[in-house]
Amino acid sequence: MANDAIDRSETLSGLTQAEAQEFHKIFMSSFLIFTLIAVVAHVLVWMWRPWIPGPEGYAMVDEGMRLAGNFFSNFG
Repeated sequence: MANDAIDRSETLSGLTQAEAQEFHKIFMSSFLIFTLIAVVAHVLVWMWRPWIPGPEGYAMVDEGMRLAGNFFSNFG
């Protein structure tokens, strides 16, 4: 028990070496899962609507804005 108290006071985080390794393992796996989900989401959004315009430029975006403006002008 006293040895555990000494180990905790010598670290900045207050964790033992085993606790720090366990936390690191959980943190890294969570970070990788989050990153994979974010990459998949970005690819899906890119496939749905590319951020860089194609040969027709932003004509598709302009048409969408025009439709949205017409839709909301009906309520105003």
